[in-house]
Amino acid sequence: MRDCWITGGATFDLAPTAWKTIAGGASPDEQERRLLAIAAQALDVALRPAAPKTLRRRPPLPRLALPMLPERLRPLLRAALKHAADARRKTRVVTLVASRGFVLHPMDWMPIASDQNSPDVYAPWIDWQASVDGERHAPQEKLTAENWDEFYPAARRIALADMRRSEPASARMLVEAKASGEPAEVRLALVELMRFGLNPEDAPFLKSLSADRSGKVRELAGRLLARLGEHGRSNDGGPGDPAAELAAFISEGKSGFIRRRSIYTPAKLKSPAQEKRRAELFETCNLVDLAARFSATEPEFIGAWQFGADNNADILIARMVAASGSDVAVTHMADALVADGGKPALFVLLTPRLDSRRKRALVRLILKEANYLNAINLAEGIDAGWLEWDDLSNGSALAALRSAVAGNDDAMRRGADDILETIGFLATATTAAKLIDEVVAAGMPPAAPSLGVLRLNAALAEYQSRTDT
Repeated sequence: MRDCWITGGATFDLAPTAWKTIAGGASPDEQERRLLAIAAQALDVALRPAAPKTLRRRPPLPRLALPMLPERLRPLLRAALKHAADARRKTRVVTLVASRGFVLHPMDWMPIASDQNSPDVYAPWIDWQASVDGERHAPQEKLTAENWDEFYPAARRIALADMRRSEPASARMLVEAKASGEPAEVRLALVELMRFGLNPEDAPFLKSLSADRSGKVRELAGRLLARLGEHGRSNDGGPGDPAAELAAFISEGKSGFIRRRSIYTPAKLKSPAQEKRRAELFETCNLVDLAARFSATEPEFIGAWQFGADNNADILIARMVAASGSDVAVTHMADALVADGGKPALFVLLTPRLDSRRKRALVRLILKEANYLNAINLAEGIDAGWLEWDDLSNGSALAALRSAVAGNDDAMRRGADDILETIGFLATATTAAKLIDEVVAAGMPPAAPSLGVLRLNAALAEYQSRTDT
């Protein structure tokens, strides 16, 4: 019948008897139309190919521990997700919703199988995405060497992170026993969990990773050792010692008339090649090794560093402290920057290592000075939904946002859009609602996409209060 239609012929005489009964009694043209409709239905529905035998049925999508976001808020959520430019910003939206006690509908957002940044409540979905064997389910019992392979990667990471906080030695022995059999990418993620509850008892295991097959694992282990005050390299200052080479880019001087103390200033560079080499050395060396070149402890070295002499060098030293500095060195530098009241861009680089109190202090520091406002978009790991109106209105940030919204400078408006999105994540619901009123009064359209996170934040308040009661 199909071939006959292709060549322009009539097909009534070729049709099965049952089809002729349906098509009969009509004009010839109508008969062909009816037969065509039946044939199309048969090809698209009745004659579908059988599913390949290699297909496997997946288990149902797991139910998460929090309730689904109310239906009325889903359009606001989708608008916020659509405006979020990258995965990091989308994760912030997801984290904000989770902080208010809800999870997203899977048709609005789903974590990918390799996701390591979403809230822990989504671990069952991440493992469901990663699963290839529909018969296996992540067990609920405690992670052990015996049931290691029964856990999917996301559930395993969460279990290990919890163990590192409560039973660091047990978790370390598990990683030590099992990591070597995993691929390099998984091995790196497991070793990275050692940062939780890091203590001197971890040093022998971390030292053993100096022979690991992966260069990234060796580098990570060296930096974790440096956080414990262990020197990452065996060189003693010879020509091949990167710390000695880096020390040559730093000038040591003295300050003070009565109490002489050492100060460290970046040396003047003579060429772009030297600048590139210095950046490479800051990236690969550890803080404890560099401080030792000047016979100083990490806090002494940081305390004597002359911030402001070379902005590029300041950024490099802040990155080094965040990557390999001890907890004491990190907090010492963070507290010094807060006391100084400036350079929040350097402070931002430390956020992955800071506690919640210091991260909030950073945000408040940034909001005091409009010149630093763009730095707020770079901060990592800050809690959602805590920023009060007084925190926002105390400094010059609010006036700067109003000015940017009301002005004609497109670059300033785009910068304000990004800042409003970040503040929408940080703010309380009350602060979010007030900020919307402020910027709308300044000239921003009420339906502007950049207000999406703020609108969602404010709307969540009503439903959160219901669940709380």
